[in-house]
Amino acid sequence: MTDDPDDASSTPPDTADRARTSTHEWPVEERAVEYETGWYTGGYDRVTQPDGTEKKYYWAELPDAVVVVARTDDSIVLVDQYRPVIGEQCLELPAGIVEDGESFSEAGARELREETGFEPAGVSLVEEFWCATGVLRHRRGIVFAEGLEPVERDLDGNEFLSVRTVPVADALDVARRDPANDATIEGLLLAREEGLL
Repeated sequence: MTDDPDDASSTPPDTADRARTSTHEWPVEERAVEYETGWYTGGYDRVTQPDGTEKKYYWAELPDAVVVVARTDDSIVLVDQYRPVIGEQCLELPAGIVEDGESFSEAGARELREETGFEPAGVSLVEEFWCATGVLRHRRGIVFAEGLEPVERDLDGNEFLSVRTVPVADALDVARRDPANDATIEGLLLAREEGLL
């Protein structure tokens, strides 16, 4: 990567291909990466807006992530962990980054095994989509795991979490409690819509 924001080589190749369609023209005049942390990439797109004016839209792009809805006979598996970013203890679905070469289903099985100590007999993709706010963007996959067998956990050095289960009937109410996690609520709703809960 060069320090020159006008140099096209500063643009990650996968980002350059992610132009979204719109009912208006929003041509990207310049795309620049300003920093890379190893966890996310940040930069801006200078675009021409529909009224002809130009503006820089700043973004932070995370790697692809997977969220796992894991069901035992009548319970949902959750992880209880402290989130320093908000200073709160959170009850969430297991989740993590999709590593190079993995599908969402493969990443979901790995994350479930590592974080909770459950090996799934089957993992299926419920849905895959772009997540975007005014600044943050990344691809997210929701997977459903079943046929869980206990195995040894393999937590990362920075994972301090415990495993909890809640009845399927109570899972959405539990997920809505403050502090709520959007990916957990989203995963449960999508799994329920598919008839998996």
